[in-house]
Formats: sequence, C-alpha cells, structure tokens
Amino acid sequence: MTLVYLGLGTNLGDRRANLEKAIKAINQKMIVLRKSSVYETKAWGYTEQPDFLNQVIEVSTDLSPLSLLNFLKRTETELGRVENFRYGPRLIDVDILFYGELIRNTARLQIPHPKLHERAFVLVPMAELEGEFVHPVLEKTIAELLENVDASEVRLCE
Repeated sequence: MTLVYLGLGTNLGDRRANLEKAIKAINQKMIVLRKSSVYETKAWGYTEQPDFLNQVIEVSTDLSPLSLLNFLKRTETELGRVENFRYGPRLIDVDILFYGELIRNTARLQIPHPKLHERAFVLVPMAELEGEFVHPVLEKTIAELLENVDASEVRLCE
C-alpha cells in the first residue's frame, strides 16, 4: 500500500456535494485516511469563472500510479466532468499531488504534480494535513513551500 495525496477542486454546481461525491467514489477503490478542511479560492489560470472549493485528501492505495490516474479520470467522467479548455471551469478535478516519494515524469503522468509548489490552493490544505512532508524533487517541506506563495486569498470554508 502506498500513501498518496490527492488534490480536489470544483467550481460548478453544488461544489460541496461534488467534493463529497468524489471522496465517496475514491473511497470505494482505496482507503481515504484523512481529509483537509475545504477552502475557497479565486480561479487560477483563467480567472473569468466562479470561485473554486479545494481540498486535499490522504489515501492508501495498492493501485499503480498509472492505474490510479486512469481510475481518477474515469471517476471524474462518471461524476459529470466534461472536458473543457485548460484551467476552465469544472464540476470536479482530482489531481495526484504525491504518490509516496515517487518521482515520475512522462508525457501522461507527472508525479509530484508539476505546479503544486506554485499553488496556494493546494499548499494550504496539504500543509494542514502534512506540513512536514518533503517534496521529493524540491527537497523542501510543504510548510517551506507555502512560505513562498501568497495564500491571502485562500479562505477556510465553515
């Protein structure tokens, strides 16, 4: 079993329900160990769209990295995600942030997620779960990476 961190995001429909449905679907194939709080953030990349809800979950899985990616993409589709333009609005998005300490860089799959160190909406919930986790490429803790981004617009949802 491998410890994996997944980033979840949604900005269409019932955003809270979208996160809950995704976690329920993921929990059918692996063990969800912990969930961060839910945070609301402005859209990143393409900003002319509704705000996102974001969350990070910690799971334990026996799926290989590629099998995990395939499962997550199928799950997104089953939950109603329609492919859109890059950084566009989405019903649900699930990204593999870390897969243990694995480093993989292929055309289809990059682990750790290549931009997570730039994204406060990922670092804030990840730090809540495991701030001392060391990024295997950058060799800095999540807490250290969070110090280098502006997290002022990441708002905790009640």
